[in-house]
Amino acid sequence: MTTLKHAGLKLFSELLDIPSPSGHEDRMAAFLLTRLETMGFSPELDGAGNVLVRLDGRDVAAPTICYAAHMDEIGMTVSEIAADGRLCVDRLGGLFSWKIGETAVTILGDRDDAHGMLSLGSGHSRKVVEAGPSWETARIFTGLTPQQLAERGIRLGAAVVPKRETRGPFVFGDSDFPWVGAWTFDNRLAIVSFLQALKDLRSRKSQPRSPTLVAFTVEEEVGCLGAKVLAQRERPDVFVAVDGSPLVPECPIALDGRPGIRSRDRVAPYDQALLREICAISQGAGVEMQPVVYSGAASDASMVYSIGASPRAACFGYVRASSHGFEVAPLAAFDQLTAAVTALLGNL
Repeated sequence: MTTLKHAGLKLFSELLDIPSPSGHEDRMAAFLLTRLETMGFSPELDGAGNVLVRLDGRDVAAPTICYAAHMDEIGMTVSEIAADGRLCVDRLGGLFSWKIGETAVTILGDRDDAHGMLSLGSGHSRKVVEAGPSWETARIFTGLTPQQLAERGIRLGAAVVPKRETRGPFVFGDSDFPWVGAWTFDNRLAIVSFLQALKDLRSRKSQPRSPTLVAFTVEEEVGCLGAKVLAQRERPDVFVAVDGSPLVPECPIALDGRPGIRSRDRVAPYDQALLREICAISQGAGVEMQPVVYSGAASDASMVYSIGASPRAACFGYVRASSHGFEVAPLAAFDQLTAAVTALLGNL
């Protein structure tokens, strides 16, 4: 099994080429604008940086539905530049130092990028070992002077992500039920599913049942900021986020390819009638949703609902292990999610 033999995995690999940490989604947005135009759509870029596709519905009286798949990923941000060119960093979004470990990284510059090695301290220091990894002791060795970094546009606030060679995807396991590992699925797999669903819609010359807005949003990992701007402006009747369903001990869902659908998360309960409708439409497409409750997660949808910008909200998505790190899911998750998104885009 190679990335070239599975269309969704091939597209996923393309998206992994594009760094897109929160607040620095411009490269992903440019890719999506070009891809969507090539597919025959007329995408928009709003003032917040969200990429939008508007679709007329077969039933003009039906409620307007906004689907959101966020473009940003977790990462690091430069907090200090030392005299020898080493960088101090802090997390950008929900990245814990113990999740990333020591690895090769790319620092995104305004004019050019640089590479370096993230160090979390010496294993020969009792103080470091006993304290454990921490952003306070994390340093990135760049091999460049502050002046050379400045020439590349690397400054305080510059974003850092793992280097492309470490990001995957890595395919492994039984060839009859292969597994995929990558940094990170969140939220590239949802983007893959929407691009494939939109391609299917266009090839069949079909329309959604309801007036629809497909949004690729910014800054979800730092407060769902792009979705809030979007929803307060557009005021959709229904807001559906497609995002990951983390596999955590307190949430008994299976890592077998079936999507998870949230009944409640730490911010808000979701619309139960909408949950049932989504499950029924997905079931009709051969995809069984797994209801789940989270106490430590939120989404674009629950955040939008919490500020009163849309009266009905839902969130579903791929189940993956080791969330906010080098994540793992079966390849079946790609096909199941795309089938569900395609069915919902046409029928919700």
